[in-house]
Amino acid sequence: MSGSREDAPLLSVEGLHVALPTGERSEVDAVRGVDLVIGDGERVGVVGESGSGKSVTGRAIAGLLPTSPRVRVHGSIRFAGTEMVGAPPAAWDEIRRKRVSMIFQDPLTFLNPTMRVGRQVAESIPAGRERGNVARTQAVHRFLEQAGLEQADAIAAKFPHELSGGMRQRVLIAIAIAKLPRLIIADEPTTALDATVQQRVLRTLDATVSELGTSLMLISHDLAVVAGMTDRVYVMYGGRILEEGRTERVLQEPRHPYTQALLRSVRSLTDDGVELYSMPPELRRALAAEVTDAP
Repeated sequence: MSGSREDAPLLSVEGLHVALPTGERSEVDAVRGVDLVIGDGERVGVVGESGSGKSVTGRAIAGLLPTSPRVRVHGSIRFAGTEMVGAPPAAWDEIRRKRVSMIFQDPLTFLNPTMRVGRQVAESIPAGRERGNVARTQAVHRFLEQAGLEQADAIAAKFPHELSGGMRQRVLIAIAIAKLPRLIIADEPTTALDATVQQRVLRTLDATVSELGTSLMLISHDLAVVAGMTDRVYVMYGGRILEEGRTERVLQEPRHPYTQALLRSVRSLTDDGVELYSMPPELRRALAAEVTDAP
């Protein structure tokens, strides 16, 4: 691995390619040459429909792709100038312990059903911090409260199945921030929640990131979700970045036809009297040609 440089961005991804197996002898290029940068304290959105490669990109950045010789990752992923592609598992473990936290869309899949919530938050606190049982318990309660959970002592004593979906998602936020990470990757963190709870969780995530000064990579299929929470946005389709820029500019003056189509689909769902938008087949064909022919 190369040495870190003080002037390097927090995260720099260049030419990232990820191939995943789809059968015994077949594979799919899930990510095709992605370039992406996130600075210290910056909030970046990655948007695109299902299958666009955004979640695979997030997992590759966090070193959480399946361990298999058939999962191939090429290109560059640098944290503060330190190259991670090809790094040993111990180096990735160190990154996840101290620099990167990930929030997933399905809390029950990633919370231990046999372990009380407080213990799961406590296990995310790095060794050497908050020494002693009293200090760690106080820290657990503090992180739960930062994640928008009142009566933290009672929540800490519960098992995941005893909490609502919104509360479980806030527990994941508490676990993520307990590391005091430099980067939080939130992968569709509110997809499984109803609209009201979704807004509460997003507000919690927004406030928590602001309080900690942590960088955020918010992965979503919905431009509206990232509109009020990000500084810049990358639009993905077919494993490639089709457009990127300041969030406000991309939302108000989208340049790529696919981004324009995404915005039309959002407006058709929210505006009364507007027919539900469906992406034209000719645009789909043009997009398929673009992502296939690009180098």
